[in-house]
Amino acid sequence: MLVFLNGQFVPEEQATVSVFDRSFCLSDGLFEAIPVYRGKPFLWQNHVERLKTGADFLKIKMPFSPEALRGFADELLARNQAEDGVLRIQLSRGVGPRGYAVKGANSPTLVMTLHPARKFSSPCKIITSSIRIPAHDPLAKFKACNKLPHILARMEADEQGADEALLLNTEGHVAEATSANLFWIEGQAVCTPPLDSGALPGVTRGEVLALCSGLKISTEEKSCAPKSLPEADGVFLTSIAIEVREVSRLDGHELRRSPITETLRRAYLDYVKSAD
Repeated sequence: MLVFLNGQFVPEEQATVSVFDRSFCLSDGLFEAIPVYRGKPFLWQNHVERLKTGADFLKIKMPFSPEALRGFADELLARNQAEDGVLRIQLSRGVGPRGYAVKGANSPTLVMTLHPARKFSSPCKIITSSIRIPAHDPLAKFKACNKLPHILARMEADEQGADEALLLNTEGHVAEATSANLFWIEGQAVCTPPLDSGALPGVTRGEVLALCSGLKISTEEKSCAPKSLPEADGVFLTSIAIEVREVSRLDGHELRRSPITETLRRAYLDYVKSAD
């Protein structure tokens, strides 16, 4: 497998980064995971815009223009003869002196790698994690490299034999899953936590909300106490990896299952198939 590293295509075993890179030392960087269908990145612009927003916020200079980056991504896919999978972009502030000050870290590192896609055909089981994430966190607007709360929550899920873990925020409301956005159904309405809950503005989340609009399904962004989810008419998760995946059990309790979830799952798959 070839990897893109700072303008070069190199075999993965030769794709190395300095031990003084700030992403390694301090998680000083960002990443994006972009689905690939039929050899093309899906919703590329949405992901690159979020990466650029994060880079501007962290004051990391993008080493390549969006147009150049897309050209490199297409070439990486072609060289690896990749059809379906996940394209991961990681941007680091690069090598710098020891400490938190960014002075002297002037050469960002950008890496692109390819990974196989996983397909999920069955509903998932989730648990509520003991880990809390900050509400109103400006860093939640993009994928910062420090995901320790999500890692710890996922460890709890794995220990309990669950597929995912829900993260509550510091106000006690449900924010998101470790690597997915949360939706629940109330009657005929699809609900999801507001972004100021600490949830990532997921690209798939945004597309599902748009699909609801096209299907005349009402939507609402509102806070949700964890005790309310078992009373919902249906629960599902969204991400680039799982697309739309129904949740069948929460903390060991069976959940109601709504036909709206399947409608949205099929609509999303149709959308993927019809995309250029």
